[in-house]
Amino acid sequence: MSAATGSAKDFSSSAPGGHNPWAVAVVVALATFMEVLDTTIANVALRYISGGLAVGPDESAWVVTTYLVANAITLTASSFLAKRYGRKMFFMWSVGLFTVSSVLCGFAWSLESLLLFRVLQGLGGGGMAPLAQSILADSFPPEKRGQAFALYGISVVVAPVIGPTLGGWLSDNLSWHWCFLINGPVGVIALGLMHLLLHDSDAAIAERKELRRKRVRFDVIGFLLVATFLGALEVVLDEGQRKDWFGSNLIIGFAILAVVAFVAMIPWLLKHENPVVDLRLIGQRQFGSCFMVMLAVGAILISTTQFIPQITQTYYGYTATLSGVLLLPGGIVTVMAMAAAGRLSAVVQPKYMIMGGALIIFAGLYDLTRLDGSSTFGYFALSRVFIGAGLPFLFLSITAASYEGIAKSQTDQASALINVARNVGGSMGVSLAQNVLAYRQQFHQSRIGEAVDSTSPAYRETLRAATQYFSEHGYAGPDAQSQAIAWIGQQVDTQSAYWAYIDVFWVLALMALCAIPLAMLLKTVKLGGGAPAAH
Repeated sequence: MSAATGSAKDFSSSAPGGHNPWAVAVVVALATFMEVLDTTIANVALRYISGGLAVGPDESAWVVTTYLVANAITLTASSFLAKRYGRKMFFMWSVGLFTVSSVLCGFAWSLESLLLFRVLQGLGGGGMAPLAQSILADSFPPEKRGQAFALYGISVVVAPVIGPTLGGWLSDNLSWHWCFLINGPVGVIALGLMHLLLHDSDAAIAERKELRRKRVRFDVIGFLLVATFLGALEVVLDEGQRKDWFGSNLIIGFAILAVVAFVAMIPWLLKHENPVVDLRLIGQRQFGSCFMVMLAVGAILISTTQFIPQITQTYYGYTATLSGVLLLPGGIVTVMAMAAAGRLSAVVQPKYMIMGGALIIFAGLYDLTRLDGSSTFGYFALSRVFIGAGLPFLFLSITAASYEGIAKSQTDQASALINVARNVGGSMGVSLAQNVLAYRQQFHQSRIGEAVDSTSPAYRETLRAATQYFSEHGYAGPDAQSQAIAWIGQQVDTQSAYWAYIDVFWVLALMALCAIPLAMLLKTVKLGGGAPAAH
């Protein structure tokens, strides 16, 4: 009994500075939740933003794109900056910049000012997630990290689910400005708690002193190459469909820029003594497998969060708020599954948890491939519940397994790369899904159009019945037939959209299955004991 009590006491004060590590975990999870929430909260508000700032839908979409690009760019530099200036200082500066720029976004007076503030917000947000993981890795012993990452994982997985609901409600009942202003008080509270609870570990302090003694310089060229590649690639993927791909000089130019930056980036980062991003980590079997699976996790998480509300609003008549509420059951299940996954991580190998989670997600995505015009709120909610139940098993296992065999000096780099994978996977996944949706919708429209033969008895009977319906509802003869023809065309468009969304969900389902062979590459790791009941 005394041994157990002593062990618990030692653990409760194991974080740098002598604070309870769970208090530290709550603080960093709060900051991370705020940042990840912003990746989706603005999506629902885009039509409100475009109306309020008098711009078109295509222009307002840059509100999302600029944030993701700036966020990914900062991620690549976060490792060096955290080592050079200290994790606590860099983390607090990141949260401070994010909070201030969020408030400025809420007071934006034009699209240009909003995009500028979104870039600043992304620059601040990009340094938060990787530092949060590194701080947790320092605060908890290896055998307890699974439980700590479970709490962190809740913030990362649930935030994108709550984002559309909160964004829809704020936009419908207040204004789109509050999607950004809401971060103000949360950020101030988080900063105050960080000042009190966060402290750099002895190892981090020693590493910072060593960097200064050796006068290690920031890899400016590597950073610019990575930033150019990610930024140009994001523009190509986001704007390609709207700009007719390589029929646009803009897309051609950015594609060439992305290729040149990539070709120059790889050898530079591999040969540089202190690269801004350590690509050699991806070459390791353990970390490389985790990196690839996290790409899929990001794609599935962000894509389903965007496409389920999109289809229900466009073709089922849901409001933005109701479409967001649709995702809440999945978020609740995610929280419960994250707690279960945290406990299972002490007794089950990460590879098996990833396989199980991938199969659960596949079941949810497969269910979505059976949608039709009669699909109900419960149908979509249940599918998202399955996806939400499986994601924690992947996310938690990847986060914990990625640190296996990684030196303590590499934890910042590993954390940054895992978060780059999540963000890039999310942005690329959404872009891929949007492109699949557009292409397959055109394909299905063409095929259905070929089948709609104006000389066939079935078509003539449908046209006659529709014409009669519109005649009985106030339309004269020629107008009634015109309305009937338009209605038939609308049915063709709607059915082709259903089938296109089904194709998108098939792509995501196959992506989930790809996690299984990658999980088989993971090494068997040492497992910790069960979680204390109090936690």
